[in-house]
Amino acid sequence: MGNPVPQRLKPLLESVRPLVERFDAAGFRLYLVGGVVRDAVLGRPLFQDLDFTTDARPEDTLGLVEGWADSVWTQGQRFGTIGFQKDGHRYEVTTHRGEAYRPESRKPAVTFASAVEEDLARRDFTVNAMALSLGVGGGVTAHLIDPFGGVDDLAAHRLRTPLAPEESFSDDPLRMLRAARFIAGYDLVPTPELVAAARALRGRLEIVSAERIGDELDKLLVVERPAKGLWFLVETGLADEFLPELPALGLEQDPVHRHKDVLAHTIAVVERTEPDRILRLAALFHDIGKPKTRSFGPEGVSFHHHEVVGARMTEERMRALRYSVDDIVAVRRLVELHLRFHGYSEEWTDSAVRRYARDAGPLLGRLNALTRADCTTRNKAKARMLAERMDALEQRIDELRAKEELDAIRPDLDGRQVMEHLGIPPGPLVGEALRHLLEVRLEEGPLGYDEATRRLDEWWASRS
Repeated sequence: MGNPVPQRLKPLLESVRPLVERFDAAGFRLYLVGGVVRDAVLGRPLFQDLDFTTDARPEDTLGLVEGWADSVWTQGQRFGTIGFQKDGHRYEVTTHRGEAYRPESRKPAVTFASAVEEDLARRDFTVNAMALSLGVGGGVTAHLIDPFGGVDDLAAHRLRTPLAPEESFSDDPLRMLRAARFIAGYDLVPTPELVAAARALRGRLEIVSAERIGDELDKLLVVERPAKGLWFLVETGLADEFLPELPALGLEQDPVHRHKDVLAHTIAVVERTEPDRILRLAALFHDIGKPKTRSFGPEGVSFHHHEVVGARMTEERMRALRYSVDDIVAVRRLVELHLRFHGYSEEWTDSAVRRYARDAGPLLGRLNALTRADCTTRNKAKARMLAERMDALEQRIDELRAKEELDAIRPDLDGRQVMEHLGIPPGPLVGEALRHLLEVRLEEGPLGYDEATRRLDEWWASRS
């Protein structure tokens, strides 16, 4: 059955003892699979949500947990999965299966299997094709089942598929993108066969839904060091299938008008940011407008208005990948504003600082973090100068925030007060008045009620 698992797993195994006992009493075997097994081998923190596989059919599993679990969900039953919650923990139990996508279909054709080894053979990578066979007898017993050498591959930092990579990637083409996440997140090196299969089968991504692709991209971006995974996507051509703007940043270097490698710069910026999903997406997209705006002049290469063009391209790509409206608005805004800081100097008025903070709104912290990460120059003096300027701007923002409601800049009067003071009904005139008062507020800071009404009277008189 394999070697006993580490002692530190015993509390986790004891917590699932009632579940194991129910399956054992019914004559079924239960196996712990997925990331918890891999991370147990690596000594990483363990998952709270657990995945199991079993020789029980879905209807048998449902019968064993209904009435015992606190809640049960059966949306995945036709694929063999029964989910449930017990004592605050979420579990999923899936019947051993082998599955393969039909060439023209986005839906897996599921077949059930009786042996755990067959189930493991259909998993994505050898490092995930391990299981703990669970039993009872004086407590929960567990033995590692590792038919494809996952432990050895973790030790060797090697990424392989249990079956031939062509077969594994045909079963579920999303695995090619998942490979990028494991390369980056677990510091694994893909075998030449895996790389060749990804290059050859990249077109199979067309049968994978945009939502699944976007979700996998997010998972890659929030690993601590995603660079190796991003390079894998570019070098295999996978990025061309769902994010062609990324490889397009590999602009041909002009020997006369020397400029940075925009692709290498972009991947470096992603790595320099904190693993915040929205911030990392903005870092990934921040320069995608450069290829369309590149021009050469007497002073070298330039990318005028690439932030405006890039913001529009960002929205188009994120819509294609089915991101939420909130995500698109936030990332587009960060791309659009990422150059704003570079005009900053001590000569900026308080009004300019207010506008910078107002335009960024709740994204201010992320915008400043993106701006800092965007400085990848090897010129230490220039890097220090840019860092000092950002420090100075953030200090001025903090000072204004202490004196004013900088995080919620609004006119000194609200719409009701404007209507009462001017004696006008709701309508476009109220909006015009509020926009005028907001401009005054941004230029001069808080006015107070009396001064605000005086300025409102001046505006109204001039308008009349």
